[in-house]
Amino acid sequence: MDETTSSIVNSLGAGSGIDMVQLASNLAEAQFATRRNVLEARNETLEAKISAASLLRSQLTELSSALGDRLRSGDLSPTATISDPNILGVSVTSGFNPTGSYSLEVSQLADNQLLAMDPYSSGDDLVGEGTLRIRFGEVSGSSFTEDTGTDAVEIAVAPDDTLSTLATKINSSGTGELVAYVAEGANGAQLVVKGATGDQNGFVLEGESSALLPVASPGDLSYLSWDPATDAGQLRQTAQDAVFELDTIELRSESNTVTDLPEGMIFELQSTNVGEPATIDFPSNLTAISDVMTDLVAVLNDITASVAELAAPLGGTLGNDSGARALKRALSSLTTDEVMPTAAAGEPRTLGDLGLTINRSGTFEQDSDRLSETLASSPDGAAAMFTTGLFGVFATIDDMVRTTTATGDPGSLGGSVTRYTERLERNDERLAEIAEQQERVLERMTQTFVAADTRVSASQSTLSFIQAQIDIWNSNS
Repeated sequence: MDETTSSIVNSLGAGSGIDMVQLASNLAEAQFATRRNVLEARNETLEAKISAASLLRSQLTELSSALGDRLRSGDLSPTATISDPNILGVSVTSGFNPTGSYSLEVSQLADNQLLAMDPYSSGDDLVGEGTLRIRFGEVSGSSFTEDTGTDAVEIAVAPDDTLSTLATKINSSGTGELVAYVAEGANGAQLVVKGATGDQNGFVLEGESSALLPVASPGDLSYLSWDPATDAGQLRQTAQDAVFELDTIELRSESNTVTDLPEGMIFELQSTNVGEPATIDFPSNLTAISDVMTDLVAVLNDITASVAELAAPLGGTLGNDSGARALKRALSSLTTDEVMPTAAAGEPRTLGDLGLTINRSGTFEQDSDRLSETLASSPDGAAAMFTTGLFGVFATIDDMVRTTTATGDPGSLGGSVTRYTERLERNDERLAEIAEQQERVLERMTQTFVAADTRVSASQSTLSFIQAQIDIWNSNS
């Protein structure tokens, strides 16, 4: 075999032990390596940006959430002190911050109507076929005034209905205001029916029997009729409103849970106190305000430090990110933004009035003297800044968080995360396309190299045969 032939065979793998499949794989890999490496490097950068922006969003969201929790149920939530806690419990609707003192005198608690009907021998006794109609309204003495705005309930009673199954039908009648059960005691089995509290939630029972000759006795549905004019002791409790005086003004409520009160107060009336008004106070928690301002400064500085590191103009992961720049601007104006635009003249309006300042390095500080001055001169005004309403410290912080993290705003951190994520997805699609192209090139190269190797192997066999013949000729000569 001459030198040229040997070189060709060796380069193609004939007799050299070279793996043609691996050779094809290496060549296909090399052909697409540059494009793939560029995209993978870009993805690493995008993932770092997504992680950095998500970290800032998380810090902001945690700040808003923690502040909201302290206002709703923590040390900044409005808490009432009651001179007699046995009379009522007090809570406050979110967004309100009542102050001052209130007097409360409860003359009547709300109650529901309760009927204990005449007895049967057993809860399994038949009650008789027909229709039981229940009408609602006010029961007063021996009179009943129907509430025409409330639909009557009509219950179809089958021939096989018992006292127990009738109670079940009343409960499932759909009004949500009636509760019925069978009480079996010394007098026998009695159908007990209760309604909702409030004057207008009384009711009468009208048993229309299907019998040809109805008789008011067990087994005939008319036995279960009741109205106040013919009451024979079945009425055990009359429906009534709660009646009370708040700061000497008489108010009524059909429930002992009283809402729609001034300053968002909610009462849970528990007892009467005629002639002995209870006092409800909402003291300003000035210590809690000082504590939350101290904590707010610490958290804001944590966020500021993260922004300084991640959004540094030189070397910062988010150095040229519009969302990070927007957050910087929002933080820098936080001390001067009006958090209480409705505050009266002379009342605190900004976080700066609560002592929040920014020094030359861009970090936040608490001016304790300024805060003390505000708390001393306007304790109620300062307390009013700490609610979950439309205005105040929480509303301002929460608005800043929502604005700087909104995913629909391309200039926010949320918009940055969306934008980087979309770019990452597009790059992943391109990498998938490259992988498919590389696979197709690999398949073609493998087929070509294997075919070439087969041809070279055949040539090698021919050369070997010729060489053997030449050797024989040379030896004979």
